[in-house]
Parts: sequence; C-alpha cells; structure tokens
Amino acid sequence: MKPIRVFFQKTVPRDLAVVVVELREQKTTDVLELSSGQRVIRLGVEDFKKVNRRKLILLFRRVIALARTNRAKKISISLNDFTFAHLALKSQDLAELAATNFEMANFEFIKYKTKPKDGWNFIEEVYLQGVESRDSQEGFKRGQVIGEEVNKTRALANTPGGEMPPKLLAQAAREAARGTKIKVKILGKGEIKKLGMGGVLGVAQGSDEDPQFIILEYFGAVKSEKPTVLVGKGVTFDTGGLNLKPSAYIYEMHMDMSGGAAVIHTVALAARLGLKINVVGLVPAVENMPSGSSYRPGDLLKSMSGKTIEVLDTDAEGRIILADALTYAQKFYSPRLVVDIATLTGSAAGALGERASAIFTPDENLEKKFRALGEISGDYVWPLPLWEEYEEEVKGTFGDWANVGKTRYGGAITAAVFLWQFIKESKVPWVHIDMAPRMTSIEGEYLSKGAAGAPVRLLIKLLEQ
Repeated sequence: MKPIRVFFQKTVPRDLAVVVVELREQKTTDVLELSSGQRVIRLGVEDFKKVNRRKLILLFRRVIALARTNRAKKISISLNDFTFAHLALKSQDLAELAATNFEMANFEFIKYKTKPKDGWNFIEEVYLQGVESRDSQEGFKRGQVIGEEVNKTRALANTPGGEMPPKLLAQAAREAARGTKIKVKILGKGEIKKLGMGGVLGVAQGSDEDPQFIILEYFGAVKSEKPTVLVGKGVTFDTGGLNLKPSAYIYEMHMDMSGGAAVIHTVALAARLGLKINVVGLVPAVENMPSGSSYRPGDLLKSMSGKTIEVLDTDAEGRIILADALTYAQKFYSPRLVVDIATLTGSAAGALGERASAIFTPDENLEKKFRALGEISGDYVWPLPLWEEYEEEVKGTFGDWANVGKTRYGGAITAAVFLWQFIKESKVPWVHIDMAPRMTSIEGEYLSKGAAGAPVRLLIKLLEQ
C-alpha cells in the first residue's frame, strides 16, 4: 500500500475535491457542504482540556477514518487545530505523531480481495497547514516512515499461514532489509541442529516445513558498541501441536509470528531512519503441527543452553523456541540489552484485557522506562511480577524446567519465569513483552480489523534512546 502523498501548504487549496477537516470544541461531528461546493468535516471534541496524549492519538486516526467514511480521497487539515498547550508537545513531535497515526488509520489488508468497481477507499493526498518549519516537516516525514513500517508489520502478520511458512517468513525478512545496511543471515535445519537448538527442532519436527533461524544485523554505530538484541517469536502457524487448540482459537494462529514480524520491521525501521545504534533481530521460525513425527507431551528437549525442557503441553511452544534464541543472543552478541517479543499467552490478555501488552523484567528502572515509552509511542505496556518464588511453578520433574506451570493460574507469569531461566545467569538486562493482548486491533481504535502492529512504535522509541 502506498503512503499518503503530503503537500505542506500555508492555505487551504481551492480544489473542490479536497475535503477540509477542522477540529471543533463541540459534542457533535458534522459534515457540511459550503456554498462553494467544498465539503467540510467538523470533528467534534467536547472538552479540549480533557485531551491527553492517548486521546490525541485517537483524534488523528479519527481524521482519516471520518474522511474515508465520507469517500474522500484528498483532505486538507491544519496541525494548529491539534496544538493543545497543556500537552506541551514540540511541533516536530506533534507532526510525527500525526503522520504515524494517519498512516496507521489509512491501512487495510486488501491483498486477497477483489478490487471494487469504484476503487479502494483510501486517503491519497493530505494538504497540511501549520507545518511551516523544516523541523516540523521532517517530523512528519519521519512519522510517515514509522507508520509505513508498522503497516508492513501488520500486513506480514495478517498473511495466511499457508502463504507464510518459515522459509517465506525468512524471505520476507530479506525483502524488508532490501536497500538498507542490514545484513540478513538465515540458518537452516542443519545449522540449527549443529548449534544444539533442541527447542527449535523439537517444536518444528511435526511439520513438513523446515525451521529457519532468521538473523538481521544493523550496525549504525561503531562495531565495538554492544548491540540491543530483539528476539521475536516466529511461529508461522500454531495448531497447538498434539495438544490441539479448540476451533474457536485456532483460526487466528497465522498471527502467532506477530512478535517476529515486529522484530523484522523494527530493525528495518531503525535502518531506514539511519539510527546511530547497533541492533540485532533474531526470529526462530517454525510451524507447530500435529503429525506422527510431532513432539509429545512428556518429551524432554535439550536446549542450546544445555538445560533440558520437560514438555507438559505442546501448545506452550513459543517459550521453547525463544529459550534457544535467548541463548544464541548471549553467546554471539554480548548484548547491552535483550528484549523478546511474543504472542505468548492468553493469560496476559485475561489479566490486562486488550489495551496493553504485558511486560516482565527484574530491572525496575527498565520497567519504568518501558511504561514511559509506551505512553509516548501509543504501544501501551503494563508490568506483571517476575518473582523468584514463581520458579517453583516451572521446575521440572524429569527435566530442568517444565514448559508450563503446575497450576492453571498465572500462565503469563510462569511463561515469563520460564524464559528468565535462560538469561538470568548472564546478568544481561532483559525485558519480556507478552504482546498477545495487542495481537489484533479492537473497536474504538480506528484501525482496520486484523493485526495491530504492536509494539513497533515502542521499540523504535527504545532504540532512539
């Protein structure tokens, strides 16, 4: 999908095909036609004083949603309308926020749809006032790049599982990196076996599709600077394995690689923005399928770390492959920080609903930083406990660690505590993001149905700092 074409202008264009969008302090939203023939959308906000950053993000999306509802192709808008003094936003930041959310609201996954006779309903052009300074214009362009990469994440996650097995996810990573300074390496089944990644191999063994281990390296700073390593779960379709998922929960499981998609496009975004940092993306990519060769409940898998994993539930596969990826990150990169991102547990959504991802870290400063970055970016996160007491829940009977807890409670926590065992001893700063609550958009976000593109915006703000 093409990005919106933007024209920075001081006045509203006279072209009658351009719909003017105005922000008004009123209860209703009105669509008017002036005597000149030009249409005007007056977007109503009952009380300007109650607009916070969260509401501002939704206002920007509403602009595009309303314009699309009214079949507009071109709109004119002034960012001065959205300058609320009490928010103390710099003009450059305001422009970036507007652009990112314009692009996100203008996205819809149409790859497999037949084009309607009257064409697709997207905004093609925006005529922007109140963005006279070079910094503001650069901020808007930057925001568009961020929005585009978020939308590419959504498109990748929305792609049906039959169209996106591990090898094609690896190819998608190569395509995302094309034209940038990113170096892409793909490890096949043989190389994965040589590395001793028993977790990745175990989960993948029931599928006809071989596993892939995707590595993206972007070195925008000196090579001696330790990189931030992002690890994304890449289960391209999750049936649950022999612990088969109920039909009500299986149809969206082509999106179980949403964490991997976010990592791929966050690294691509860092490169497109030319950030002066080093960042590595790791995505273990597998299918979790039931067959005669599937791994079984009761199996013991030897991970790359040497620790054994006792499989109690084949539907708790994401943490198994992430364990090997966390070990790989420590062994080959000596990272300054490791962040893993995964649609890991329904329990996270049960605890938080669908408006924030769950985060886990033993570092309180990192926890606070991620919460703050979530508020800035719009990818909201909330912490859950990572206490040593929970380790008792995942101690194995016949192996070192069990892949599910001993009770049916606290599933998001026990999953995080399981992962902690594979990085804890290294003392490397680590954050786990369970993005299952934010896998798909919800009503009232002014986003199309399907993948939400979380947490790319949060991750890029992290890398910028």
